[in-house]
Amino acid sequence: MSELKAYSVHMGAAKCAVDLGDGSERGEYVSQDYILHKLGRPHRGISLMYCYYPLDKEFPARISEVSTDKNVSFAWDYAYDDYFTYKGGLVGDTSGEPFEFMRDIRRHGQEVLLTLTIDPNVSDDHLIAIAKDLRPFGRMFIRINHEATGDWFSFTKRATYQEIADFYCRFVAILKEYAPNVSTILCAGGLSHDGSGKIEMEDEFLNAFKCTDIWSVDSYFALHWGWPFDVAERGGKSHSRGKVGDIYDWTKRTKQRLTEICGGEKPMVMSEFNADGDVTGPYEQADMIKEWCEKLKADPDEGWFAAFSMYQFRDRGRLGLEIEDPNNAECGIEQPLLKTYKEIIHEDFFKPEMTRGEELQFPVKLRWGSSEDAEGIEIPLHFEGNPHFCEVVFDKDDESNLMMEINGRWFYKSPKAKTIDLMSAFFEKPLDGAADLTLRIFAPPATGENDLSLTDGLLNSYAEIKKLPKLRIRFEPTELAKE
Repeated sequence: MSELKAYSVHMGAAKCAVDLGDGSERGEYVSQDYILHKLGRPHRGISLMYCYYPLDKEFPARISEVSTDKNVSFAWDYAYDDYFTYKGGLVGDTSGEPFEFMRDIRRHGQEVLLTLTIDPNVSDDHLIAIAKDLRPFGRMFIRINHEATGDWFSFTKRATYQEIADFYCRFVAILKEYAPNVSTILCAGGLSHDGSGKIEMEDEFLNAFKCTDIWSVDSYFALHWGWPFDVAERGGKSHSRGKVGDIYDWTKRTKQRLTEICGGEKPMVMSEFNADGDVTGPYEQADMIKEWCEKLKADPDEGWFAAFSMYQFRDRGRLGLEIEDPNNAECGIEQPLLKTYKEIIHEDFFKPEMTRGEELQFPVKLRWGSSEDAEGIEIPLHFEGNPHFCEVVFDKDDESNLMMEINGRWFYKSPKAKTIDLMSAFFEKPLDGAADLTLRIFAPPATGENDLSLTDGLLNSYAEIKKLPKLRIRFEPTELAKE
């Protein structure tokens, strides 16, 4: 192979970003290595769901594991929300959950989307402590007290809706002061169905809509909210199914109304996105997700919708790309939706934009701002045909933490790994002849945290690459078959 050249490359935002839920009241966290191998690319961000009710005597235990209430007949009947509990804050530390998962997410070149339900009666000291917890995690997102105009989460039973909206604004102000690296997502009401043309509880939440960074709605195309306490059967009252077109139009009109009442535009996302297989079955579930994405790509109003978060990777019910094996929680059973979803996220519309820059001379310093703003290395490669071996080999003292992409498939290199086999990039997309491909390399933070001693450490991390790794590419077996 001729001497390799390397160029700078900037990774920017996709036309529509894709995020993925990983763990909730319905399923456990799945490692990012496993998800990357299954889906072939990282997401913009990974969504984690936690709760913080430190004034309750049961906290920080998960409430479903310690509750003695015999009258629980709904997922949200417990004293507080049945999410995993946030172990940081005023009386906690950042060595356990969710921080170990947040580090895993960021090492793999993704941002953290933390959904956190919080007792609105906690003092500012608690909120300041949470903000300080989040400072090292770069350009992350937090969704505070989501589905805020509903009546199922515990925080809605502890305060009025106006108090919940005011609490949101209070926490936003604290985050802007103590953790300006964190973007806030407000998931409150959408456009009311009463014909008024107003947002549900518009007056109560107006200031919250104005102070947040991002607007969001949760609107499943189908949902069995009675899970796991009953079975969705035809004629039942604990599930529903809508029309994708109606929900698409409603979401778009919700943004239009929010833009009008707030005097300006903000990104619009759907933070929980799926159709429940309990209602649709496994085949139409995949069809409905595909239908939404086709509508979005065909919409001439480009850019109105910024991102969706698939809920979720592995689920004990039927809201996952995999169903958790009832015999072994560490195993997942792939659903038809996974194949459809994988095809969607590998379309150019949902992939980050790549822009080549100038030729590089080593050593080089790479900057990681986020999965929508990172500076990496791009290496043009010529392939004589489909390879039999394709490996990247690093020196034994190389402790870099890297994300690499070739032929549309991404790979992770941990600081301890020295050889990364890239051949799986050619299993699903084999070359049918000679081809020119590009190997791209980025360096997210090896610890999962930013170095806050740097001037711009809240938003960026850096890694020095002293030289290019070696490439071992062969176009036939090591030994040919004997005649």
